[in-house]
Order: sequence, then structure tokens, then C-alpha cells
Amino acid sequence: MHSITIIIADDHPLFRGALRQALGDIAGQAEIIEAGSFEAARSAASGHPEADLMLLDLAMPGVSGFSGLMSLRAEFASLPIMIVSATDDGSTIRRALQLGASGFISKSSGLDEIRQAIETVLEGGVWVPEGVERDAEEDPAVAELMERLKTLTPQQSRVLSMLAEGLLNKQIAYELGVSEATIKAHVSAILLKLNVDSRTQAVIKLGKVNMALVA
Repeated sequence: MHSITIIIADDHPLFRGALRQALGDIAGQAEIIEAGSFEAARSAASGHPEADLMLLDLAMPGVSGFSGLMSLRAEFASLPIMIVSATDDGSTIRRALQLGASGFISKSSGLDEIRQAIETVLEGGVWVPEGVERDAEEDPAVAELMERLKTLTPQQSRVLSMLAEGLLNKQIAYELGVSEATIKAHVSAILLKLNVDSRTQAVIKLGKVNMALVA
């Protein structure tokens, strides 16, 4: 078996340490890369195309809610991503899985459960916490919105996330190192894909998916 490479993307050093401890018992030779922000997580995924798994916190600096998951799933389609979050209600877990996560770990889980979850995904499975109905009925409007969100490109997902943070086009252009005209084109495409008329409506739509995370 080849040595395992795992990216831990979480802005809390203590929790990264706990995950590192759990991983140490799974694969003694695992290479573990830590990232404390969304940009660092993206850079780690880009710099390690051989990575076997990313453990991603939903509440990361530089991204809002599920936008990070959507962007990374679109950009690194072959990299399994497990969500690690303190927000662990059924709705949040189902939405993470629907948006392409390979599993969900609650931050309140014990080390044994974390190990079991990670081993399941490394073996190609999907980890759903006990007691969560994966196929429970979703609000039809939210379900349709999530399908629309999945059509966004990685860059469009990032732009939408930055719009949600209140950044102007010129600020987003500066952050992403592109022209303001490029951002305007992305915004137009986002509005079309989400079937809305303004950036404010687009942000409200994203907020509906992320609602459980800020409750």
C-alpha cells in the first residue's frame, strides 16, 4: 500500500492536533499536511495531487459555509473531502453529502469514531454519522437551489462566497488576481445559474443553504 497523504484544513490548531492524533493510529507512515485557512487548504490540494483525503472544517477563514466545499469539489474532483464541523444537525450533514462530501465528522465525536470514519472513506466508502437519515425529505426549494449551486465552476463558487462576505467586484478582482471585467462576467454567470436578478438575491440564496451553519 502506498503511503497515505491527508490534508487537515481547520483554523483551530488544537483540533488539528486531535485529528493528527487520530490519524497517527490509522496510518503510521501517513504524510499529514495542515492548513489553517481556505486558501492554504486550496494550495495544499493543488500542491499534493496525490492526496488521499482532505478533512475540511466548514467554518474556515476566507470562505463562507458550503462555498468552500463546492469550490474544492469542482476544482479537485478526485480528492475525497470529509467535512469536520461543530454544526452537526441532520440538515447540515445531508447538505454536505449532497454537495459532494465523502463523509461528515462531528467535532464532538470521540477518537474511535473519528478513526472509523476516516478509515471508511479511505477504503472508498461514505461515512454518515449514526442516527442521520441520509435520504430524509429536503425542502424542494432548497434541493433545487443546491442542484443549481453544483453547476457553478470553482471560480464562480469562490466569487459567490466573496459576494456573501460583502466584497465589491474590484476587491474580489484584487483578491483573485484577475480583472474587474472577469469578475463581472463571473457574477453575470452566477445570476444566470441561480436564476436571480441581482447579487443581493444570489447572496440570499446562498444564505438559505448555509442557514443551519449560523443558527
